[in-house]
Amino acid sequence: MMHESHAYAVASRDIVFESFDGEAVVLNLANGKYFGFSDSGSKVWQALSSGADAQALIGLAAGGSTIGQAELEHFISQLLELGLLVRSEATAQPLPGELPAELAATNEPLNVSIHDDLADLIVVDPIHEVEEPLGWPAVKQAS
Repeated sequence: MMHESHAYAVASRDIVFESFDGEAVVLNLANGKYFGFSDSGSKVWQALSSGADAQALIGLAAGGSTIGQAELEHFISQLLELGLLVRSEATAQPLPGELPAELAATNEPLNVSIHDDLADLIVVDPIHEVEEPLGWPAVKQAS
């Protein structure tokens, strides 16, 4: 009997992310779009992007209610459509032990917001270590 994996992975090397005070910000270096998550969405993104078992998230307290199957499937389908995650054939990992308590402390339902206001700058010159006195962005001059 074939078992469908409930694991996901970050879609490409162009997808980078950082957590700031528990809030995940994801950047697609290929198109310059960046994504913000609700507090519960940040926790779920961190779990999914690390290969955790998506099915184990169903029924956990988050954002003042519990994560339902339809809500989780909608959130994951958004991440897949946006090109942030891909299905993984790897064995799903267990949820991090602290995740249920962290999710229970969230106040907002699962949500992802898309921002492209900096896309032109990011595509011209992706985030890097800034060298003085050039600063950022360093627009490349044609030679």
